[in-house]
Amino acid sequence: MKIPKPGNKTKKMKRVSSAGLLTDSVLQRKTGNLKHFFTLGKKLGQGQFGTTFLCIDKGSGELHACKSIAKRKLLSDDDVEDVRREVQIMHHLTEHANVISIKGTYEDAVAVHLVMELCAGGELFDRIVARVHYSERKAAGLARTIVGVVEACHSLGVMHRDLKPENFLFMNKREDAVLKTIDFGLSVFFKPGEIFHDVVGSPYYVAPEVLKKNYGPEVDVWSAGVIVYILLCGVPPFWAETEEGIFEQVLHGDLDFTTNPWPSISDGAKDLVRRMLDRDPKRRLTAHEVLCHPWVQVDGVAPDKPLDSAVLSRMKQFSAMNKLKKMAIRVIAESLS
Repeated sequence: MKIPKPGNKTKKMKRVSSAGLLTDSVLQRKTGNLKHFFTLGKKLGQGQFGTTFLCIDKGSGELHACKSIAKRKLLSDDDVEDVRREVQIMHHLTEHANVISIKGTYEDAVAVHLVMELCAGGELFDRIVARVHYSERKAAGLARTIVGVVEACHSLGVMHRDLKPENFLFMNKREDAVLKTIDFGLSVFFKPGEIFHDVVGSPYYVAPEVLKKNYGPEVDVWSAGVIVYILLCGVPPFWAETEEGIFEQVLHGDLDFTTNPWPSISDGAKDLVRRMLDRDPKRRLTAHEVLCHPWVQVDGVAPDKPLDSAVLSRMKQFSAMNKLKKMAIRVIAESLS
């Protein structure tokens, strides 16, 4: 989501017309009719612009996910450009094993449809809290996958800008299921040294330099660092009751390594988190440096003893609270529209 700068009120936007509906073609090319090839099933999820449905291939019976982006919600030329860029970036990254692959794109009078792999294994945190055995070594393996995606994105000139646990889904219910990154709606292409100024992301995971409107791809390592912190203790490092309070903590708060379970967490884990959450992006580890850290590596120094059970109960509460907030925001947004 696009988030307001701390201290600023969000301006009310007067809706005049939809750029999406006025545009001849969002995708700028002729596409087939989605309904000739696929049958849409139950709703799987809802975002700011798009609704995701179960999608059945009429020819093979194969199950996919279809993100349908309503053109009436594309209020500006920038919104239209964002959709074009999302499709382009997904095609750009489609070969990566941990990035959701796009199967096809379709457009009709009312929506743009992105047909993708179906990730039926559930969200990252939901799978963790259901585990019998969860240790630093398990957390290190998840960190390796998440930061591996960041490294691949950066090597291809892509900045994700909205890394958060909800954007990581498992392909299926199996124990060895592949973890996939989804939702590249806020992602952008970047060139080395290029500076970005728009304030986007999700409050708990946003890097301090985003709030200062002066940033580059280092923001993705910060967001990944927040996720690793939660993987180890169950709650985010920067916490408050309001968005403004969270932003204040992101900008000036101290990392807590003293309360439980941190005294029993390894020094390697704390060293990694500290260096991923360095407020100076020049000093912050790069994605490649994170992957070279001894705690993250396969057969590295991360211990395999179970983490404190309080970690999983806190993670469960945090995840449930987030889902409740998202549901409330969706109900308000739908009633306003």
